Amino acid sequence: MEHGHLLSVSYLKPDSFGDGHPASSKLGVLEALIDRVLDGLKRHPELAEDTAFIITFDEGGGYYDSGYFQQLDFFGDGPRIPLIIVSPFTKGGHINHTYNDHASIVKFIERNWHLKPLTGRSRDNLPNPIQRASNPYVPTNSPAVGDLFDLFNFDKDGDRDRDHDRDGHKD
Repeated sequence: MEHGHLLSVSYLKPDSFGDGHPASSKLGVLEALIDRVLDGLKRHPELAEDTAFIITFDEGGGYYDSGYFQQLDFFGDGPRIPLIIVSPFTKGGHINHTYNDHASIVKFIERNWHLKPLTGRSRDNLPNPIQRASNPYVPTNSPAVGDLFDLFNFDKDGDRDRDHDRDGHKD
């Protein structure tokens, strides 16, 4: 990012000291890393205007409530955790109740860049949830995991071609 360029998809996974997990780190260390990334985006507004910075946590170490646990596969799923998206394409101030999971980020990448699922048995193959207004946390078509698209408004920039990266290259 310091050179004013990011790949179409970039992951930043902090080590165990900086990941904010209560067993090995402090949340303030993770928050400092997030601040450095956001400051870097501010220094490069051309990146910030075309970036979705997705912040998520490990399974929270008991900091967050248990909510509904969907039986996705043999391992089940974990407790609800925060997922925050900083982007000019998000619906600002919106709290979403769609059943999402860490695999939702992979589903988003696959949908946005027209990619096939990782494998025939991975969670990114699950359908998007259908939810009732009376209980938006529990998908009626379980097992199901969202693809995060309901968190974005890509029509904001009208003629933007999401099939091309920042340099105009076909993804």
